[in-house]
Amino acid sequence: MLAIDTNLVVRYLTGDHPQQSKKAKAVIDGEEVFVSTTVMLETEWVLRSAYGFDAKRVCKALRSFGGLANVVFEDPGLVAFALDRMDDGMDFADSLHLGRAVSCDAFLTFDQRLVRSAKAMGLAKVRLP
Repeated sequence: MLAIDTNLVVRYLTGDHPQQSKKAKAVIDGEEVFVSTTVMLETEWVLRSAYGFDAKRVCKALRSFGGLANVVFEDPGLVAFALDRMDDGMDFADSLHLGRAVSCDAFLTFDQRLVRSAKAMGLAKVRLP
């Protein structure tokens, strides 16, 4: 299994660089690849900030990518949790944080928008300090 970096995922999903995209496609379609949670976090950020993808398009792209036969996520349950929350309007990074903290008594933040969003989604353990 090969571990891949964000730039391979982005090239695969966008096809924006002919040479690199072709190489990324050959690796990802031809080898079993490991994708860490941090690579997923960075990929979401790059697609949104550099490529202008909206949240729905990011979710669709990342779900499609995760559904490829050769792609192995470090923590598929966490990524699915985060993408589901993102579909409901929460930031992907915040969703990853909350998914990772699920066994904790609470998730404390000064981000009042996150608190409101989490409560609206039934994630009552998110609160202000």
